[in-house]
Amino acid sequence: MAELLKGKDVAAAINERSRNTVAELKEKGITPVLAILRVGERSDDVSYEKGATKRCTEVGVEVKNVVLPEDVSKEDFYQALEDMNNDPKVHGILMFRPLPKHLDNELARKSINPAKDVDGCTDGSLTGVFTNTPQGFAPCTAQAAIEILDYYGIDPKGKNVVVLGRSLVVGKPVSMLLLNRNATVTICHTRTINVQEITKKADVIVACTGQMESINAGYVSEGQTVVDVGINWNSEKNKLCGDCLFEEVEPIVGKITPVPGGVGSVTTSVLVNHVVEAAKRTL
Repeated sequence: MAELLKGKDVAAAINERSRNTVAELKEKGITPVLAILRVGERSDDVSYEKGATKRCTEVGVEVKNVVLPEDVSKEDFYQALEDMNNDPKVHGILMFRPLPKHLDNELARKSINPAKDVDGCTDGSLTGVFTNTPQGFAPCTAQAAIEILDYYGIDPKGKNVVVLGRSLVVGKPVSMLLLNRNATVTICHTRTINVQEITKKADVIVACTGQMESINAGYVSEGQTVVDVGINWNSEKNKLCGDCLFEEVEPIVGKITPVPGGVGSVTTSVLVNHVVEAAKRTL
């Protein structure tokens, strides 16, 4: 049986780190503030907002919730975003996407001040990831995968790491984060030939295909570490599943993140830690 790389302890360690930094900042008169911009009442947005707000409260970060109606005008929407950008008391901005069709998702994403982009969605943040400089922040899910490796002492230095997926949300940024830690990174995608031959030779596999249970026993070898980033609802099994077919992959590999309870359970803690770090940078 593989060792399960559970996210709960990782999240707790990040929260403690955030809590200690918040205490230090408050001694200097700074209280980290996260501004959450939500348009409409999408159930998944509301649920994530509640989780993020709870996590912020636990570590001492204040939350400013701005909720706009589904039919908000472009002028009012961008004014709300600009107010957040210009408010010196706001250190981080979380904007829920996708936005309603009458609002331009790309323009909105690019309108966030990278210094406050704690979700890692702006071009400025991605530039920071690719240049390994503290400009903005890495996307939370990509950073969560790295936090799990760090917590469990899995050093990617010199190791062959295969990333399955090339999205701007996970695949590309996590590849750069691993490269910054001196891993030898191979990115596989839908046009890659002989993917299974490549993955079987890896030391670490990061599965972020976006395809439920698409990675089976044919992709893995004994002793590997598998970070399953995927989170999908399997209606047949009536449960959440990852991008890996867990019952086939887990008996073969050495270590694997479970779904649920793995990468997804760390992302909110990463988001809050980014807010704390953004506040710290103002010093």
